[in-house]
Amino acid sequence: MEFRLSASVALPPSMGEGPGSPALSRRLWRIARPIVFVLVGLLALRIVVSLVGSVDWARVASSFGRLSAWMAVPLLADLLLRQWLNAVPLAQYLPGLPLRRSLQNDLTANLMGTVAPPPADMVLRIAMFRSWGLDPVKGMAGVSLNMMTFYSVRFMVPVLGIALLAFQGAERRQWVLAGLSAVIAAVLLSALLLLLRGDVFAAWMGRSAGRLVRRFRSKTDPETWAAAVVDVRSSSADALRRGLGRSITALVGMVLCDALLVFLALRFVGVDGGALSLVDVFAAFLLAYPLTIMPLFGFGVLDAVLLGTWVTIAGVAYEPEIVAGLVVWRTVTILGPLLLGLLSFVVWRRRYGDGVSLRALPPGADGSPAAPAGDDGDASGAGRST
Repeated sequence: MEFRLSASVALPPSMGEGPGSPALSRRLWRIARPIVFVLVGLLALRIVVSLVGSVDWARVASSFGRLSAWMAVPLLADLLLRQWLNAVPLAQYLPGLPLRRSLQNDLTANLMGTVAPPPADMVLRIAMFRSWGLDPVKGMAGVSLNMMTFYSVRFMVPVLGIALLAFQGAERRQWVLAGLSAVIAAVLLSALLLLLRGDVFAAWMGRSAGRLVRRFRSKTDPETWAAAVVDVRSSSADALRRGLGRSITALVGMVLCDALLVFLALRFVGVDGGALSLVDVFAAFLLAYPLTIMPLFGFGVLDAVLLGTWVTIAGVAYEPEIVAGLVVWRTVTILGPLLLGLLSFVVWRRRYGDGVSLRALPPGADGSPAAPAGDDGDASGAGRST
């Protein structure tokens, strides 16, 4: 089957896109939403900075002067381990997908999801699955299971954060935050287990996804989607049962790698152990991790919370160094996966470019059933880009 590369399917077809039409408004919002959230994040960061004290930007700049070339080695090694662990669930949930290709699929989808409007990332994922001879419906089912697993881990890790603080006397609000996060994680894990146990929940998932897609594809039949997801459930139940534990373990490891990246960045710009200990850094990061549910891995909002927490512990004197450390961490975790994604895309295109196209519509794009696609989470946002 021959396809020609085209970006024309990156956006859903119009449904009466006249001025003021709902379809046009939704499309404009999807394009503008990342910009809006970045502005909101920057505003939140600015508010926190004004509360904890004016930043000495000259000292922030001088903190970057402490960085040496050799420091890129541990930062890059940690980033690669983070992305490798991030790719484990999809390889577990999709039989026949090697870990290296799962990594390539995640990285390129993260790149496409960042630079192009939806559903460009989904189209690219499906094109890659097809180029490797894998069923794209099962592939997107694996992506959806991956997404649900990551969401459960996203709200699970604050429990690890409160455990680190338990012997130091955690505050009441931190216990409440960890408790609420644990409840959300339990609900999400229960949903995954319900998916294993029967068709009723699988049909509900498919029907809900079909209704969502019907906003953009009027021909989509939610009942057809429900039947498709039930069929996918029967084929993916064994993979979920086998891979759930490994996937959770890998994703928890990924979050810890992220915390280690922050820790290394802070140390490299001059925040010593007397100001912020390993426990101080990891506990605050894990407790605030649910904020990564916001676009660009919680850009601005998460940074503001971490900055306020660590300045409170270390003192205002360390604020410039903490700001510099957060800038280094953001640079590595946002630009790093994007560059790796670009490299992965180029490698894939060179090998499969003559036989695969982004013009190949994903299942469900014309109203036919498909497994629902979702946030990858990483930095990803992933989705997980991170």
